[in-house]
Amino acid sequence: MRLAGAGALAGVLAAVLALPAVGGAGALVLTASEELNLAPVDLPEPPLAEKTTVLDAEGNRIAQFYEEYREIVPLGSVSGAMKTAIIAIEDYRFYEHGPIDIEGTMRALAKNLASGGVSQGGSTITQQYVKQVLLNTAVTEAEKNKALEASYARKLRELRHAMAVEQKYTKDEILEKYLNIAYFGAGANGIEAAAKRFFGVSAADLDLAQAATLAGAVQSPNSTDPEGGRENRKRLLERRDVVLDRMAQLGKITPREAEQAKAGKLGYKGTPLPGGCEVSPYPYFCMYVRNEILNNPSFGKTEESRARFLNRGGLTIETTLDPRMQAAAERAIRKRVHAGDDPVAAQALVQPGTGMIKAMAASRRYGNSARRNEISYNVVADAAHGGGIGFQAGSTFKTFTLIAALKEGMRLDDGISVGAGYRAPGYATFKNCKGENIGDPTHTVTNDEGSGGFKTLRTGTWDSVNTFFLALEERVGLCDTVRTARSLGIKRADGEPLKEFQTFTLGINEMDPVTVATAYAAIGARGKYCAPMAITRIIDRDGKATDHRPECRQALDPEVADATADILSGVFTKGTMRHVGGIGRDAAGKTGTTDDHATAWFAGFTPDLAGAVSIGDPRGSTAHKLRGVTIGGRYYGAVFGGDIPGPIWRDTMIAALRGVGATPFHPVNSSRFGGCGAGCGTSRPVDGDGDGGGDGGGDERPAEREGTPDGEERTPGGEGNTPGGGEGSTPGGGDGGPGGAG
Repeated sequence: MRLAGAGALAGVLAAVLALPAVGGAGALVLTASEELNLAPVDLPEPPLAEKTTVLDAEGNRIAQFYEEYREIVPLGSVSGAMKTAIIAIEDYRFYEHGPIDIEGTMRALAKNLASGGVSQGGSTITQQYVKQVLLNTAVTEAEKNKALEASYARKLRELRHAMAVEQKYTKDEILEKYLNIAYFGAGANGIEAAAKRFFGVSAADLDLAQAATLAGAVQSPNSTDPEGGRENRKRLLERRDVVLDRMAQLGKITPREAEQAKAGKLGYKGTPLPGGCEVSPYPYFCMYVRNEILNNPSFGKTEESRARFLNRGGLTIETTLDPRMQAAAERAIRKRVHAGDDPVAAQALVQPGTGMIKAMAASRRYGNSARRNEISYNVVADAAHGGGIGFQAGSTFKTFTLIAALKEGMRLDDGISVGAGYRAPGYATFKNCKGENIGDPTHTVTNDEGSGGFKTLRTGTWDSVNTFFLALEERVGLCDTVRTARSLGIKRADGEPLKEFQTFTLGINEMDPVTVATAYAAIGARGKYCAPMAITRIIDRDGKATDHRPECRQALDPEVADATADILSGVFTKGTMRHVGGIGRDAAGKTGTTDDHATAWFAGFTPDLAGAVSIGDPRGSTAHKLRGVTIGGRYYGAVFGGDIPGPIWRDTMIAALRGVGATPFHPVNSSRFGGCGAGCGTSRPVDGDGDGGGDGGGDERPAEREGTPDGEERTPGGEGNTPGGGEGSTPGGGDGGPGGAG
């Protein structure tokens, strides 16, 4: 009901006089106006927006999320000076009057009558609390404007709510609620946040001058916001002195104490607000956690509701991040890739058997500064967790063809004779999982240095021979290889369906380190695949804890996983990592280098920890290859998986697992996988024309480099080796934008 003019003001005055004066000398009860309906109306009080805190596995804070920076504290945790100052300047009769201060309201009404409008509010602390609750509850702009409108209808609405609040709570409870909801400026909501933001202390430690400053700020927090510049700070200083004078006038402090406090400077420190991932020491992991909440319907039906849950819920989120392992990953990356380099190295560490992400690190800092060469997306994760489109994974995908062969009954020494080049016999040689013919008999994939001959599952893997793996994929079936990869959680970083072409085994799909590390972790866990996991527990503002447990399934026959680990362990002793060496305990892995050195990878595991390392140029790995580049202060004619990613992985594992007991691999079932069956060196060469045509692909490094065998990681695929051709070895080829080649 909106009232206007002197008559209306008189009516309000009559209504005010009719209200009981609670807490004074008796009760003043006159006839209330039925038309004004001045009866208590319950005030809905939804929980205040409160910051969410993210902790690492050791309980250290690593990030905070909030819509409003606020830390709720009990009244007992607020200094006496602060309580005295806020009451003195805002409502000095707070403990004496009821929901309405009749004296103050009459003064305000008299002034309003003279001005012809609402120029003075005469609000009590209770009324101010009501106003703040209504404002915080408002969602739409119309609701916010209604909560702030200068009208008698709003004042009457607040009075009715204030009456109910005074009946519901004690004075101390009301004061506590007001101090926690009030906005003080500089982005600080509530007295604890304000004390930290303005002066770098807790609310319990505010001294007289500091308390007076904050008490003075609440009347006009925007015009006195010290972040607003010199004039704002001048106004805030003046307000501080007004509060001190009022406290002295009321006898709460002596005039001498007031003068001493006024003699000091403002003392504003501007303590940085604890922020989100931008200021986290682990920004990439932080982004992963944030997106886990925002993408999960169990935390809210809409993205907006999930964002409110995260930013207003006052949650404590406990996570899987191990600070010691994170430090190991960061050190190993910094040793070989500089933050100022164009290519970016990224690494994820995952625990086998749980899927817990223990570390996420990258060579570049997270941010938007081009001058500092920062990167503004999560280069360690997929697009669903704030990442880009990823980098082609190269020969790390050969592992899935190897597993498919073992699943189909091949033994460790079974093999195939291959030539220097591989060309599909026909279009029907390879079929995708829809049954479509996708073989390409028009193009030859080759190995550098002509490394053909008879290759077993062991030697073909150790030397990472392209022609062998194309022939092996032909034998086991492309779809079986794809299904094996999917069973281990393999999916494209951009969320699109996997590209199912004959060069699938050569790693034409763009991936992210978290996904690849998790797939390899499943082999280390004897075939038990566990989805990537970053959150272990969420505790709500009321202390209720919800535990998050690993989501696991048996993806592989444990004995198949054992045989795979046995073969991949030879990569360190007899294969493409032998110039780097092992880590002093059972370990296995696979190098990967993509088409014409666009990107390079290493993925490996122990039974205790798995990891994947990628390196590529985020400007577009097809256009900006790892050839003729200087990385980490060292010049590389061409970067292979064993040059940078492999050593990073090795150094990381040695440091991360220091002090962790070494778990050995499970022995291979020799009766099932030992020796050879039908493929004992008698198979015919597969397209052994050795014409050297095609892209010069072999996934191998020339033998003369660093004493490596005849062939290490070189280049899977090549121009036109799939329908649509292109440098990227995928349909359409070319540069796929942020994150790597298309």
